[in-house]
Amino acid sequence: MLVAFSVAPSGGDNPDGSVHDAVAAAVKVVRESGLPNRTTSMFTELEGSWDEVFDVVKRATEAVAPFGSRISLVLKADIRPGHEGELAGKVERLERAIDELSE
Repeated sequence: MLVAFSVAPSGGDNPDGSVHDAVAAAVKVVRESGLPNRTTSMFTELEGSWDEVFDVVKRATEAVAPFGSRISLVLKADIRPGHEGELAGKVERLERAIDELSE
């Protein structure tokens, strides 16, 4: 299973509205999980079993709680039993398809 998620607090004390400290706390949980993961400017993606992935998402969400009175969680999942290595595999297949269009 692949999951892309974004978690951020609201109602915090940061006057410029930045949530980078809270996001850093969430991403730290993800990276320490040992699951394959990647963080971009908008989402963190991770790969694993249903129970593994949702445990990490829950703990990452809990890590954001001290930074605000409310938490927003956006999540998208690709559930494809029997497939592993898709965090990189999907992107590799996309790049090959783009290259083929250029030929």
